[in-house]
Amino acid sequence: MTIDINCDMGEGMTNDSYIMPYISSANIACGYHAGDKTTMCNTIDLCLKHKVAIGAHPGFNDKESFGRKPIQLSKDELHQLISKQLEIIQAICKEKHTKLHHVKLHGALYNMAAKDKSISKITAQAVKDFDPDLIFYGLSGSVMIEEAKSLGLKTANEVFADRTYQPDGTLTPRTHPHALFEHATDVVRQIEQIVKEKYVTTLTGEIIPLSADTICIHGDGDHALEFAKHVHKSLQSMGCRISADSV
Repeated sequence: MTIDINCDMGEGMTNDSYIMPYISSANIACGYHAGDKTTMCNTIDLCLKHKVAIGAHPGFNDKESFGRKPIQLSKDELHQLISKQLEIIQAICKEKHTKLHHVKLHGALYNMAAKDKSISKITAQAVKDFDPDLIFYGLSGSVMIEEAKSLGLKTANEVFADRTYQPDGTLTPRTHPHALFEHATDVVRQIEQIVKEKYVTTLTGEIIPLSADTICIHGDGDHALEFAKHVHKSLQSMGCRISADSV
């Protein structure tokens, strides 16, 4: 089995370079919710050094809330929000003679798209209009995947190593005290369950089906590097080849 490990990067954290050896694709902030040209350049350089696939990580233009506050936009505004961020990071990729591999929405925009078909369709259309060869990373089993597929985009079902799930397959909101795992044993248990059994146990105890093309670890958590190492080791112990070729 081949599986991808992705991580949100270029968001001002100090551990990007340490996490990079344990992932196979990076979602790079495009300057709206976090980052700037310097961080994008540095993160792309790290990706090239470690042979990690380069992805765009567009979010709301809201650094104050780190892109985690829902913002209502018109269809045209939302399309432009995605397009402009893709243009920014694509220009840097061209400077470095490389190319984008995928797009993964950030924060509140990701969570809104996972529940709203209209937002999913607009954001996926923006990606297709920009480059139909880009892979759309979306919450496994959600309308994000459905809408992107309906437009003819290649998709990657994303699951989360360090986040808990709700019975409807969505992530537990970060405002909940048990939204994030605090211990590596819990992270490894969840990933092994998803990869081996193709289901996950929700925060409230239900068992729901879940397929994984790519596994997300967060670079901004207190245990980010520790979790990255454990997820990488666990997948290898299961005989998985870790590569973005899986998506």
